[in-house]
Amino acid sequence: MSRDGMLIRRISANEVDVFRRIRLEALQTEPSSFASRYEDWVDLPVEEWRQRLLDPVFVAFSRDEPVGIIGLLRQSPSKMAHRATLVMVYLRASFRGTGLAKDLLDAVVDFARGQGILQLELAVSAENPGAIGFYLREGFSEVGRIPGGLLDGGREIDDILMARRLII
Repeated sequence: MSRDGMLIRRISANEVDVFRRIRLEALQTEPSSFASRYEDWVDLPVEEWRQRLLDPVFVAFSRDEPVGIIGLLRQSPSKMAHRATLVMVYLRASFRGTGLAKDLLDAVVDFARGQGILQLELAVSAENPGAIGFYLREGFSEVGRIPGGLLDGGREIDDILMARRLII
């Protein structure tokens, strides 16, 4: 998917440099938005980065520069394989409000539908109203809450669980 110098595509296991650059940017720029910390990822060996790309990872590019990312983790038990979880969702602040977040999500939704996935799920920090609003606008519903789901600097932050059914 592309428009106006923007390109969204699934990256391959050979694109560790692209993956590493955008993932570390996300963790440094928005540390409170993720369960992982920058320190959890920065020293990972190349093979570990490559391994994590075996699950689909989609990156938004602006003129060959990665500016956004979404990963997709499909459930593996056969009775749950119709479900997948969105992970690592990030878009550089300067591209928010441009429609690129929707385009990135749409690319993942199209891929998921093609894989027979019927439901997308995610967890989002209760302290991230911008993301919660985006997901609600994009058809996700709150389905639960994990009190104190994240522990950040001694603070407990609730995780809001959201899901979106995909019509195939």
